[in-house]
Amino acid sequence: MSQIFDPLGLISPCILLAKVILQNLWSLKITWDESVPSDIVNMWSKFISSLMHINNIRIPRYIFYDCPSLVELHVFSDASTQAYATCVYIKSINKNNRVSVHLVMAKSRVAPLKPMTVPRLELCGALLAVRMADKVKSSLRLTINKCTYWCDSTIVLSWIHSPKAHLLKPFVFNRISEISEKTESCRWRYVPTKSNPADIGSRGTDAKQLQNCNLWWSGPPFLLHEEQSWPKQPSHLQQADLPEFKANCHLTADCSDYVTYYSDFIKSFSSFSKLQRVIVYVHRFIHNCLHPLKKRTGFIKIHELNSSLISLCRFVQLEIFSLEYNLLKNNKQLTVKNKLLQLTPFYNENDALLRVGGRLNSSMYDFETKHPILLDSRHHFATLIFRHYHIILLHAPPQLLLFTLRHKFWFINGRNLARQTVKKCIKCCRFAGKSIQPIMGNLPSSRLHTDYVFANTAVDYAGPVMILNRKGRGSRLIKSYLCIFICLAIKAVHIELVTDLSSTTFLAALDRFIARRGRPQTIYSDNGTCFVGACNELARFLKLNSDNISSQANNSYINFKFSPAYSPHFNGLVEGSVKSVKYHLKRVLGLANLTYEEMNTVLVQIEGLLNSRPLTPLSSDPSDLTALTPSHFLIGRTLTALPSPQDTKPSVIPTLSRYMRIQQLKAHFWKRYYIEYITELQKRQKWRRQGEQLQLGEMVLVRDDRLPPTRWLLGRVVRLYPGSDGVTRVADVFTTSGTLRRAFNRLCPLPVMDQNCVPGAATC
Repeated sequence: MSQIFDPLGLISPCILLAKVILQNLWSLKITWDESVPSDIVNMWSKFISSLMHINNIRIPRYIFYDCPSLVELHVFSDASTQAYATCVYIKSINKNNRVSVHLVMAKSRVAPLKPMTVPRLELCGALLAVRMADKVKSSLRLTINKCTYWCDSTIVLSWIHSPKAHLLKPFVFNRISEISEKTESCRWRYVPTKSNPADIGSRGTDAKQLQNCNLWWSGPPFLLHEEQSWPKQPSHLQQADLPEFKANCHLTADCSDYVTYYSDFIKSFSSFSKLQRVIVYVHRFIHNCLHPLKKRTGFIKIHELNSSLISLCRFVQLEIFSLEYNLLKNNKQLTVKNKLLQLTPFYNENDALLRVGGRLNSSMYDFETKHPILLDSRHHFATLIFRHYHIILLHAPPQLLLFTLRHKFWFINGRNLARQTVKKCIKCCRFAGKSIQPIMGNLPSSRLHTDYVFANTAVDYAGPVMILNRKGRGSRLIKSYLCIFICLAIKAVHIELVTDLSSTTFLAALDRFIARRGRPQTIYSDNGTCFVGACNELARFLKLNSDNISSQANNSYINFKFSPAYSPHFNGLVEGSVKSVKYHLKRVLGLANLTYEEMNTVLVQIEGLLNSRPLTPLSSDPSDLTALTPSHFLIGRTLTALPSPQDTKPSVIPTLSRYMRIQQLKAHFWKRYYIEYITELQKRQKWRRQGEQLQLGEMVLVRDDRLPPTRWLLGRVVRLYPGSDGVTRVADVFTTSGTLRRAFNRLCPLPVMDQNCVPGAATC
C-alpha cells in the first residue's frame, strides 16, 4: 500500500478494502509469527487479484467544456460501520448550456476502533466533506459560483439545521460548530443513498467494478439537470427527538426559546441608544402594571438606563455563554480547555452577570473597572456598543475606543471588532480615502508581439522646456514641449520637440514620426487632466483637442485609444520613458538655455542613448551574445557601438545573398526578443494580490489629489468594464458633476451598499 500513489483519492474505494483488512488484523492482535485467519486470507487474495484492473482505469485530465460560464462544487459524504468517506465533484456549464460533472477529489477513512454510532460516523464524514471542500477551493484557480453539500443522513442534516445545536453533546457540538463556521445550513441538502456516490467510498469496491461505475466518476445523474429536479428536502428535519442532546435539554427548552427571541429582538436594532431606551420603556410598562400606584413617567432616569443595560448584557450572556453561566451560577468550575478560564470569570449575584475576575483586585480602580462585564464581540449587541462609543468619542481610533470600553466591558476578541468599527464608519472612511488596487493585469497583446517596430505606439507629453527664440542679444525664452513616442513591443523611443500644445502642432509631430518610423496601427494616449510637468495646460490640450486628433488619426487608418483620466499607470511604459528623458535632459542642460536646433540635437542624442539600452540584464559571460537593444530592430546594431573595421579588399556579395543575410539577421533579433525579453515579463513587480471588487450600485468617493478628502465627489457605480482577464479595473461613476469614468485606484468605496437596482446600470 505504501507504493500506491493516489493523492486525490480517485481509487480510494479500492484502497479502503486493504485498509479494512489491515484494521481487522490489528484488532485481532496477531503477531508476525502467527498465521492469519482464513477469511482474512480470502479477502486479501480477492483484493490482490483485483488490483490488475486498476491499469484499465482512464481518468481525463481536462474536465471542462470550452469557456465555462458557471462552475459549481458538489460535495457528498456518507458512512458505514466500517468507514466514512467524502467525494468532491466539479460541475461546469458553458455558454451553450453544455453540462459536465467530474470527480476531482475523494477520501475514505476507516472507522475508529472505538465503537461509534452510525450517526456519529456520518457526522465525521460531513466534517471531512467540509474540510476537503475548503482544500479544493484553495487549490483550484477558479471562481466557484456555488458549493452544495449532500448527505443521506437525516439525523446529521437535522443537527446542522437545528437552532439548539448548543445543547448537543460535546462530540457532536464541536463538529457541528466547525461545520456551521465554514458553511451555511442552507447549502446542505438530502440525497438518497442509492444516488450518493460517497456510499461507494464508505463501503469499498474492487477495481473492476469501479472502472465502469458512472456514479463514482460522474456523480448522480440529477446533477446534469436544473435544481428543480434535484431530490427534495425531507419534511421531518429538526425533529424534536434527535439523539445526542444533553439529558437536561428539556429543562432549558423554554428558556432557550426565550433567549433566541430576545436575540432576534436585539438584531432588529441598528442603534444602541434606541435599543437601550426601548428596554427602559418595556421595564416601565412591567413596573406600572405591577405597581399602578407608583407609576414611572417623565424623562428617562440614569438608573433606568443602567438597569436596561444590565438586562441586555444578561440575555446576551445567556445566549453566548449559556454553559459557563449555568456552571458559575451553581458554583461549579469551568473545564480546563474553556477559553474563558484565563480571565477567571465569576458570577456576580448583585446584577446576575458574569464578570472578569482578573488580577486587579488590589488596585485602586472601582469595581466595574476591576471586574468588567464579560461579552463576546461576535454578537450584534457588541457591534452596537462599539458604534455608539465610537461616535461619542468623536470617531476615536481603535486603540482609544477599546481602552475606553474596557473600563466597563471586556469583549472577547474586542480588538478586531474595534478595527472593524472604525473601518466601517462612513465618516472615517471619507477621511482615510483608501482606494482599491486590483491585481496587476496581464500584458496586452500589443506588448507581446508586433508586426513591425512602432506598430503599437504610446505617446505622452513632457515639459515645459524653456528654449531661446533666437541667438544673440534680445533673445527671450519661450516654452516648448517634448512629444515622446514609444514602441510598446521593443521600447524604442522617438522624441519630437514641439513649440505649443495645439492639435495642429501635435498632428505635425505625428506626421514627422510617421515619415521616419512608419505608420502605427494603434496609438495609446493618456487624456487625463494632469500630465507630468504640464498640469492644466496639457489637460486642456487633450480634453479640447482629443476629438480632432482622433478624427485625423482615423483618416490615416490609425486606431487612437485614450486611457482613463488620472490613471498614468495605464500607460506605464511611456511614463517611464518620460522619466528617463528628463533624467538625461536635466543633467545635460543644467542652467543653460538652448535654441530650438540645439535642443533638438540634444533630444535626438538622448533618443539614441535610450534606444541603445539593453532590454534584458547584461551577462558577465564574455562568450554570450551582445545584449539585445531597441536599436537592433531599428538599424541592426547598437547606435552607440563602434564601427566595425573594413577589409582592404571589398568582398563582392551577390544582391540576393545580401538580402537573405539581412532577413536572417532580422529573424535572429526577433527570435532573441521572444526568448530573452518576453520571458522576463512574467513577474508582477507590484499589485500582486487581488483587491476587493466594486459592485454595481456601490457608493464610492472619487479621489481628487487637488482637494481634501471631505470635498471629494460622492458617486454611485453605474457601469463596470471587465478586462480581458476577467478582472474589473475601470468603472463609470454617477456624480453631481455627471458620469465620470475612473480607474479603481481613483475610487474609494464606502461601507454602505444600496440593495435597490440602479437605473441604467450595466456591465460592458
